[in-house]
Amino acid sequence: MRHLLLSRLLRRASPPSQPHHHHLQLIRALSSSSPLPSSDADLRKYAGYALLVLGCGAATYYSFPFPADALHKKAVPFKYAPLPDDLHTVSNWSGTHEVHTRVLLQPDSIPALEDALATAHRERRRLRPVGSGLSPNGLGLSRAGMVNLALMDKVLDVDVKKKTVTVQAGIRVSQLVDALREHGLTLQNFASVREQQVGGIIQVGAHGTGALLPPIDEQVISMKLVTPAKGTLELSSEKDPDLFYLARCGLGGLGVVAEVTLQCVERHQLVEHSFVSNADEIKKNHKKWLSENKHIKYLWIPYTDTVVVVQCNPPSKWKTPKLTSKYGKDEALQHVRDLYRESLKKYRNEVESKDSAIDELSFPELRDQLLALDPLDKDHVIRINKAEAEYWKKSEGYRMGWSDEILGFECGGQQWVNETCFPTGTLAKPSMKDLDYMEELLQLIEKEDVPAPAPIEQRWTARSRSPMSPASSSEEDDIFSWVGIIMYLPTSDPRQRKDITEEFFNYRSLIQTSLWDDYSAYEHWAKIEVPKDKDELAELQVRLRKRFPVDAYNKARMELDPNKVLSSVKLDKMFPGTQTIQHAK
Repeated sequence: MRHLLLSRLLRRASPPSQPHHHHLQLIRALSSSSPLPSSDADLRKYAGYALLVLGCGAATYYSFPFPADALHKKAVPFKYAPLPDDLHTVSNWSGTHEVHTRVLLQPDSIPALEDALATAHRERRRLRPVGSGLSPNGLGLSRAGMVNLALMDKVLDVDVKKKTVTVQAGIRVSQLVDALREHGLTLQNFASVREQQVGGIIQVGAHGTGALLPPIDEQVISMKLVTPAKGTLELSSEKDPDLFYLARCGLGGLGVVAEVTLQCVERHQLVEHSFVSNADEIKKNHKKWLSENKHIKYLWIPYTDTVVVVQCNPPSKWKTPKLTSKYGKDEALQHVRDLYRESLKKYRNEVESKDSAIDELSFPELRDQLLALDPLDKDHVIRINKAEAEYWKKSEGYRMGWSDEILGFECGGQQWVNETCFPTGTLAKPSMKDLDYMEELLQLIEKEDVPAPAPIEQRWTARSRSPMSPASSSEEDDIFSWVGIIMYLPTSDPRQRKDITEEFFNYRSLIQTSLWDDYSAYEHWAKIEVPKDKDELAELQVRLRKRFPVDAYNKARMELDPNKVLSSVKLDKMFPGTQTIQHAK
């Protein structure tokens, strides 16, 4: 595999068909800028220098031959170098975290998984469970070693009467949905994308949206958890309920989820209604919209008064809506395409875009292209946000489809994201703190001149009974709001990506300092970034203890995995135990 950056840069200015001519020019340049030799000895000395230069040049040419058109090509650095064949490079989807490891196991059965964990336990080696690599913070990555269940992706049983399905935990959500289709079943709710492995999506407390619908871990009825010290445990609300609820959102630290039984629902269609609103209108209707819509989310667009409202409901709730938008796709995108062409003139001095493929790009792809021109210039970002607001105004309307199709969301390209979850009352009596939070957040962005792109996505869920879920609550009627901020990484330039990363963490820190404690907001487990600063890390540990049963979690870890096989540097920093075992990082 190849993933190392070389600093070596080879350059060649002369055409290969005239190597000697090139070196003769070089000799002349040296001669014309040097004093004339004053003796035969000096003459021989300078003649020797010239022959040496000529010989080195010839050796360089024949060692590194270039094609005939090399004169017209820009010199570029070699970006990759060969690594040992047994070294695996694993990165997360957003390209923000990456590790190299020599241990990446893919067992194809529970006995094989048990053997792998038992061996790692005996040898005191780490073997961190990793899924599809979709966690923005790389929660499952570990250079010391990883285990992935991609080969354990079978549907084991479907009970149509009880509407349940038992699967191996390595199956992807998209595969599961396809398999359930023939049985007339589907999952209750979905996250934005469907490529997560089932084991991963429940372990991090992932969620969809809908104030009556809980996070996805609540769909788990029972599971088989393979642990390093205790082997395979069968858990449910009847079999060891305390450990079952703790392990449902266990962050991969209590065991590897090998099999899961999920509660399903009948396969159904949804009508999605997207329309543009504003903050004042939302305040008037928010309570009603939360209770009346099965799924709802707001897309806030910084530096504008635009809020995109997306409501999804069964077709029976609608009176035969017109399932077409007022504008066609090209009309909706034309304003964004025009902005891109104008921006090319400004940033690249291109009078006219020569890229005919621009008309084939989706809106998120166009947004990436625009941001890549100057991702941290606030005024440029504002222009893009306003173009996005215009796009959504021209995309208002209805569409109908199966729930798994409608509830997906095109998130854009590589990105930094941060998402927090906080309580917002009950459905019968919402506290309206979710709207207060957004009002303060948008004001903060403008006050501090943050180059914040759109959208800021706001969703809702019911509570979870899993104590490690950010939406955990003992009160059945509690609802929670989830708010996600974003900064895209639309470029492969290392320096530019570094600048975006620094700006994003300043953005995140600003919100943390100003809002999190006031609203009891806690980060999504797949999006929490562990700070390097010792004082900040200590603050994080204190915050986590206020919200989650850290002692109970660590106690379970020590019982099920005393040698920290399943742990990682990130997990150990968030949940330091009384016994620390030294492992490779």
